[in-house]
Amino acid sequence: MVTLKQLAKELNVSISTVSKALNNSEEIGEETVKRVKELAQLYNYKPNKVALSLKQNKTKTIGVIIPDILNHFLAKVLFGIEREAALHGYNIITCISNESLEKEKESLQLLANGSVDGFILSVAKETQIKNEVDHFKKTISEGLPIVMFDRVAHDVMCDKVIVDDFDATYNATLSLIEEKRKKIAFISNIEELSVGKLRERGYIKAILEHTAYEPIVLKMNRNKDSQQKIKSFFKKNKDIDGVVSADSSSAIIAINMAIKLGLKVPKDISVIGFSSKSVSNLSIPRLTAIRQHAKVIGANAAQLLINRMQNMSENIDVKTKIVKTSFVKRKSTLR
Repeated sequence: MVTLKQLAKELNVSISTVSKALNNSEEIGEETVKRVKELAQLYNYKPNKVALSLKQNKTKTIGVIIPDILNHFLAKVLFGIEREAALHGYNIITCISNESLEKEKESLQLLANGSVDGFILSVAKETQIKNEVDHFKKTISEGLPIVMFDRVAHDVMCDKVIVDDFDATYNATLSLIEEKRKKIAFISNIEELSVGKLRERGYIKAILEHTAYEPIVLKMNRNKDSQQKIKSFFKKNKDIDGVVSADSSSAIIAINMAIKLGLKVPKDISVIGFSSKSVSNLSIPRLTAIRQHAKVIGANAAQLLINRMQNMSENIDVKTKIVKTSFVKRKSTLR
């Protein structure tokens, strides 16, 4: 592989001149820039990224830690991060915590050893349950900024990207009240996560504001038999005519189970859930969904981190970016 030194020797100029020409420095004349670039192209010259990172003390690489690669929402956020990072000349290295606190710590330690300039992450389930955040604070104190998205640790002073979970669920519940639904239930298999708690609170607030209603809540462990749980829930509460789900899978199962039990959707029961377009199309009728705009979340997280990394010497206040959800009417509700 050709080096700057070899290019400089062949062109009979200094190494500094070649470097500046390749970076379009105004100190170098147009003719010299042209000669340097033509020769570099001829030899297919590529900068040595390792050497550049050592010289600049920058890797131009972002570490991304997500809890579950099979989660459709998280995968789309990752896509948004990678696309935005590439636009700014950054690469990404992705680690999967598998919802484990220990794996999350290991990923931070592995990449913090000179491999990345900062992190984008969604907090693991075990981390949220145990409310352990010292590993995040330690990483930030070592000069590596963190941006959290979706599942965040509120006790950690860092930039965050979230959606309006509370308001979105509150408004979804109100829409079922406006449909004249009398018994509206809330179903969740993410109740141990921060987003699950916010969505439940939004539902509860809407219900308690209307004296004719009372909360009906089913919380499940996503590793258990959700179909059987929801079936038993419907049989126990036969007058349920509306469902707001904190997640997509519970909403899809609720539609399928209601139909299996002889109910017509949405004539007898309306169902709303947090879901992407592709997942909401998996049920018949198609699910009325709260859309989170995962790619936008990813892009915003990358923008916040890159801005933070490029202005490390400045005392910039931490920001929380709220991405507004969309309410997408499909066939599982009346309105």
